Amino acid sequence: MSDKPSVLFVCVHNAGRSQMADGWLRHLTGDTVEVRSAGSEPADQINPVAVEAMREVGIDITDKTPVRLTWDAAEASDVIVTMGCGDACPVFPGKRYEDWKLTDPAGQPLDVVRQVRDDIKTRVLALLADLRQHQ
Repeated sequence: MSDKPSVLFVCVHNAGRSQMADGWLRHLTGDTVEVRSAGSEPADQINPVAVEAMREVGIDITDKTPVRLTWDAAEASDVIVTMGCGDACPVFPGKRYEDWKLTDPAGQPLDVVRQVRDDIKTRVLALLADLRQHQ
C-alpha cells in the first residue's frame, strides 16, 4: 500500500450504502485516503433518505452522483469493499476485499437508513484503524 491508501466502495446502485461509506471515510480522513465509490447498476440519483441521514451527522453528500463501476477504478484501489453487488464486482489478485453485509437503504424509512448509516460508520472506523496500522 502506498503512503496514501485507496479504498473503493461498491454497491449495486451507488446511491446509498457506498455513498454513505464514501462520505464517512472522506469526513474522517480528509485527503489522507483516496476514496472512490461506484455501482454495478448505478441509479439516476443518490437516495434522498441517505442524503438526509448523512446530513443529520454533518456530512453533505448532495454533490455526489452514482457512477458505474469500472475496471480501472477497481484496479487502482488497494481495498475494495463490496456491499451486495454480487458477481458484478471484479476480482483482482492481490487486492484486499471486504464484503459488508448491510441492509439496502433503497425504499427504507429514515429510521432504518439511520441504522445503516451508523453500522457503516462503525465499519469505516475499523477499516481506517486497520489502514493506519498497515501504513
